[in-house]
Parts: sequence; C-alpha cells; structure tokens
Amino acid sequence: MTPSLVILDAVRTPFCRAGSALAELDAVELGRAVVSALLTKTGIDPQVVDETILGCVGQPPQAQNIARVIALRAGLPQSKPAFTVHRNCASGLEALTTAHAKLCARQGEVFIVGGVESMSNMPFYFSRQAVAKFAALSRARSPGQKVGALAAFRPADFSPVIGLQLGLTDPVSELNMGQTAELLARELNIARDAQDAFALRSHLRAQSTVHAPGEVCPLYVGGKVVQSDNGIRPDSTLEKLAALKPLFDREYGTVTAGNSSQITDGAVAMLVTSEQAAARLGLQPLGRLSGYSAVGCDPARMGLGPVGAIEKLHPGNLDEFDVVEINEAFAAQVLAVLKSLKHEIDPAKLNPRGGAIALGHPVGATGARLVQSALIQLHQTNKSRALISLCVGGGQGVAATLERL
Repeated sequence: MTPSLVILDAVRTPFCRAGSALAELDAVELGRAVVSALLTKTGIDPQVVDETILGCVGQPPQAQNIARVIALRAGLPQSKPAFTVHRNCASGLEALTTAHAKLCARQGEVFIVGGVESMSNMPFYFSRQAVAKFAALSRARSPGQKVGALAAFRPADFSPVIGLQLGLTDPVSELNMGQTAELLARELNIARDAQDAFALRSHLRAQSTVHAPGEVCPLYVGGKVVQSDNGIRPDSTLEKLAALKPLFDREYGTVTAGNSSQITDGAVAMLVTSEQAAARLGLQPLGRLSGYSAVGCDPARMGLGPVGAIEKLHPGNLDEFDVVEINEAFAAQVLAVLKSLKHEIDPAKLNPRGGAIALGHPVGATGARLVQSALIQLHQTNKSRALISLCVGGGQGVAATLERL
C-alpha cells in the first residue's frame, strides 16, 4: 500500500509587494525566518527532520541550492540534507509532492517543505556584448590596453537586462506571461469587465479573511514589524479597475495590473511526515495529501494547464470538493480554466480567501501557500476535501487533492 504523507503544520511570512516592506530581506533570510518559525511553532526537534525540500524559481547566485543554505541558517543539523526544486509557479507544491515520492522510496519520513521567493532581489544582467567588453578590460595589463578596452564601451552597454523580465518570458512561445493571458482572453472571449469583477472579488475576499493562529509569522525589518500582507486593496472598485490601462497589448488588450497577480516577496514552510511518524511525534495532522498530477500543454496557452491537471487527477464531478484553490496568475487565466473544464466549480468554493491577484504570487512559494490555505479553510469550516491547482509558465499544469484529518 502506498504510504500517506500528512501535513502537520504550516507557516508563511506576510506576502508583500516587490520593492516594499520585505525588499531588504533576500530569499535566504525569508526562508530562514519561516523555517525557524515553523520549528518554534511545532516544537519539533530539528534532529528528527530527515530532509528539507524547498521550491525557488530565482535562486540567488550567492546561495545556490538555497534550500541547503536556509536549512543550515535555520539551525537544522549539518548531517541532514536539503535540496531545491523548480517547477516555475508550482515549485512550492513540487516540494510537497517530492517529499511524498521520497517517503514512498523509503528515503525519509519527516520533511520540511515549502517555497520562497524574493522578487525584489531578482538580479539585473549585462548583455553578452557588454560582458565581453568587461572581460577584455579585466585582461588588459598596460595603460594603453586599458584605455583601449574602456574606449570600446558604449552607453548601451550599461543598460541592464532585467532578470525578472527574462524569467517571465517563455523562450519557446516568445510570449511573456501577460501575453499568454491576452491570448486566452481573445480566444475564449473573456471580457475586460469580467476580469475586473473577478479581481475585485479577490481583494474583497482576501480583506475579509480571518487568519488562523500562527498562520502568518511576523518579520522584523529595519526596526519595524511586518505582520500582514500589503497587496490587498480594500478600497478597490470596478471603476478604479476599469480606469487602468492594458499592460501587454496597449491597443486591444484587456489584461491590466489590476486583474493580474502581483509581483511579491514571501515564503512558506510546512512540516510533513508519514502518518506513523506523526503519531510518534504526538502531533495532530492538519490533513493528508491524497493525490496529485502534472501535465504539459501549449506554452503559449500555459494558463490552461490546470484543466488537464485537474481532469487527469479527478475526471469526475468536482462538487465533492469543499474548497477549490486555483492560483490567480491572471483573472483571464482563471476564467479561461473555468470555461474549459468539463465540470463546473461552485463559485462560492473557488478561492474563498481571495488569491494571488490580492495576495501576490511569490512564484516559488505560491504552491505551498495554496496547500496551507486550503487545509486551514477545511478546519475553519469543518469540511473534508480540497482541490488545488496552478498553471505553470512554460506550458504545464499541476493539481493536488487534500483531505482534512
């Protein structure tokens, strides 16, 4: 029989817009803070953790295999291994499913999993031509050679290549993520007002959310306490959203900053184990990972990834799920998924606490946030089953099912 993986507890940082309250903290510090908070909250002895698995999309160059750096800085023993996973937007969920695979392979029973992203600290790069000129300057020895190398530079050589922009552009379709959402909006006839209404719904639901005790851990930044998400706009209205200009197709587009997910900093950590290990530790699980799937799709229509993943995992009626969390990469993308699924999703069950349009989308962490949020909602409402799914840049979809224990 396939062993079950249970989620014992989960903690996340506040999710804050890039360049705002958490910008001073790099991804390592965000991850260290949330893993430390998880260890404190659960009271677990770090010695019993078999491995740490974290998702991260933009790994800092100074912290390759960032999961290992975070684990050591959070106080986990040097003898306990750690590794980083990367499935773009689903990386935080990939960490969880990878832990299940390790459990099934008898390569551990107790894991810390989750994800982290500091989108504020995504690097800038120089062009290849500029790099060649810097290399030539470093090789120059005589004053004449140095002057000659310096003379080769042009003003354009000092214009940076924005790493975040590169990361949000698919190299196969050559479309950025916003353009893929525009494509779906046109093909499936998803109107601008429907997108704005969905975005407003996200902000209002996020604003009314009651967090569980210990769900969000405060951070101390620059002498101030950061303890809440700062992307939620409680004063958002349809009129304000309608006034925003399209970002990706200036003339005919419908996708705006207001109906897209926010670029955000944040981290999530979860303690997951076998059911037998949970009993030995004396901890009551929040829930069980009961199934998961991943599919590929057209990179230009990556937003439809959840359709294939959900239907592969659960081809039947979706009414049996009490909570459904579909990551809000774009309002147009979620609406396209709802239009394309064979079975309908009750709007009241879909993203009841809002989603990434209001909370933001720190790409390496969001998949883990969906797991945490879904399980907390099941406990708050005394319900049983949840379905989560994400579209994935590059043309993939991932889905998972959870059960409350």
